[in-house]
Amino acid sequence: MQKKTRAFLKWAGGKYALVEEITKRLQAANEEAETLVEPFVGAGSVFLNSHFKHYILNDINADLINLYKELQRTPDEFISDARKLFVDLNNHPDAYYAYRQQFNESVDVYERAILFLYMNRHGYNGLCRYNLKGIFNVPFGKYKRPYFPENELYFFSEKAQQATFTCLSYEQVFKRVPDKAVVYCDPPYVPLSKTASFTAYAKGGFNLDDQAELANLAEKAAFEQQTPVLISNHDTVLTRKIYSQAQLDVIQVKRTISPKGSGRNRVDELMALYHD
Repeated sequence: MQKKTRAFLKWAGGKYALVEEITKRLQAANEEAETLVEPFVGAGSVFLNSHFKHYILNDINADLINLYKELQRTPDEFISDARKLFVDLNNHPDAYYAYRQQFNESVDVYERAILFLYMNRHGYNGLCRYNLKGIFNVPFGKYKRPYFPENELYFFSEKAQQATFTCLSYEQVFKRVPDKAVVYCDPPYVPLSKTASFTAYAKGGFNLDDQAELANLAEKAAFEQQTPVLISNHDTVLTRKIYSQAQLDVIQVKRTISPKGSGRNRVDELMALYHD
């Protein structure tokens, strides 16, 4: 069995535990596919653990995509500069909040990319959250010794040479899907309860109309353009209704966003595959 590769970012709802289930379905849906399109790439676990000639990797979070582009462009320089922030002196609330303020005030793409990685590893639970003004507001994480993911950064930068990174809406991504492609969508999930929503990963969030529109676009891509689309989400009455035109499978997955071990229960994950 091939060794799995971890993403260099901590990420709410990351797909590391499910990559075998996801890649298996994508390959079976279109064995001739040359390109994997991900409208919601997140930390990139599916990208890192799949084998396509080319990738179109998109996210609405501009800071995330800028980080990927900088790492793709100048990996040695980027990793060297990022490493300098991972020292004991910076693993302190005063340092973290000063860097967070610097990030929120900065318009320099490279500086923001370095600080984004620092905050991801030093901030609370690896969350990525912005307020309505677009201000990053995740508190300090209180980790004993934050891990600097050097090997993971180098692996990502090498594989990123096969990728095109974009920061567009999911609707725009569907308009640009090439021939011989498969699409994997990992949208912000429908919340299981009113308090369990982590959709503020970019200003504006992702509402129920977006969930339904994404399903419509998946149907069109699969049934009109013969491009298979796989969507993952929570298994709820609502998602089953939204994905009624898809082939549905349920997988149990352990949730890791809760800071308490007792809150990390197994949750049913829905895999909705659209293909003609």
